[in-house]
Amino acid sequence: MTTTLPILGQTPALPADPSMLDDAARASVPTTPFGLYVHVPFCATRCGYCDFNTYTSDELGPGANRSEYAGTAIAELELAARVLGPEPPEISTVFVGGGTPTLLPAADLVAVLERARELFPVAADVEVTTEANPESVTPESLAVLRAGGFTRISLGMQSAAPHVLAVLDRRHTPGRAAAAAREARAAGFEHVNLDLIYGAPGETDADWDLSLQAVLDAPVDHVSAYALIVEQGTKLARRVARGELPMPDDDVLADRYEQADRVLRGAGMEWYEVSNWATDGGARCRHNELYWANAHWWGIGPGAHSHVGGLRWWNVKHPAAYAARLAAGEHPAAGAERLTPEDVALETVMLGLRLRDGLVLTALSDAGRARAAEAVARGLLEPAAHAAGRAVLTDPGRLLADALVRDLTD
Repeated sequence: MTTTLPILGQTPALPADPSMLDDAARASVPTTPFGLYVHVPFCATRCGYCDFNTYTSDELGPGANRSEYAGTAIAELELAARVLGPEPPEISTVFVGGGTPTLLPAADLVAVLERARELFPVAADVEVTTEANPESVTPESLAVLRAGGFTRISLGMQSAAPHVLAVLDRRHTPGRAAAAAREARAAGFEHVNLDLIYGAPGETDADWDLSLQAVLDAPVDHVSAYALIVEQGTKLARRVARGELPMPDDDVLADRYEQADRVLRGAGMEWYEVSNWATDGGARCRHNELYWANAHWWGIGPGAHSHVGGLRWWNVKHPAAYAARLAAGEHPAAGAERLTPEDVALETVMLGLRLRDGLVLTALSDAGRARAAEAVARGLLEPAAHAAGRAVLTDPGRLLADALVRDLTD
């Protein structure tokens, strides 16, 4: 369904090569919401469940160590400005993820943001997020980030139960995430998110309730809660394969999700995407909404993905190879694909159905609309929304969202 583009998949484009984006893609740049993603690939330790492109060494070659990384990321920012110019898009969101971005000095993250402001027009209400591990921030570093323009922080709490944190190979103590959230608020962050993972081996109902209560005791306006997935190639997968730990149970995962939804909604948070709750519209993660709307974004960093005007590309994964490409004046892309109309239609359904607003029924094929009507009868889609021409998940439907997507798109 996709076509590899030789210019990116085989011979990397030069920084100013206008053929990276065709005329149709370039024409869409000024009128489509645009965000920046900056990947920081460093971690202090590797969590057993994680399959992200991360590295625990802080020395990975020239331009790919922690002390030089901000300058390397800025080099790709400058490349992006050349490719997207001479009328670059206005940045509406910036998201710095990882890895653990806050292993870099706060001043380095601010320097990347400042260079983005010099290269691109920036929306007056720009949302600027950084991910952080609770133990990787201090009141002083948070103050530097906030003064430098960061407006939102997403802290990886995962659990408040010590033995669950140990199974997940998390380093922070149970109370540190809530304390970091309080420090972020004191530093002036407008929005604070805590990430949770449920269904870890050994987690009890009481453990999960403890985690949810710890979240509610923290000054947050957004919560993300994800079922534990045992990804192939991870330490956790190897432990499960050896029989040291049990595979997460689907019924337990469903119970945990329903409990989270009940507790969070009882505290005034409403779901706006299957795994995300916010106190109001202003607390939603606008950068993630940009992804879900299939808008435009440029991913900075090793392994980062980008999408502009139907062209999607991804960078080489190893930080040393990434830095070497940029130092040689080459584009760091490893490959690319041109999205077909069928690709776009499929992704519209896959992403849109997970949102509280749902998607218009006209996004479905005739067969898909017939199955949507069946899903209403099964209690998985809201009848009133369906009558108004939209497919919106019911509470039971959210538990079966992935299966329902497959059913509506087959």
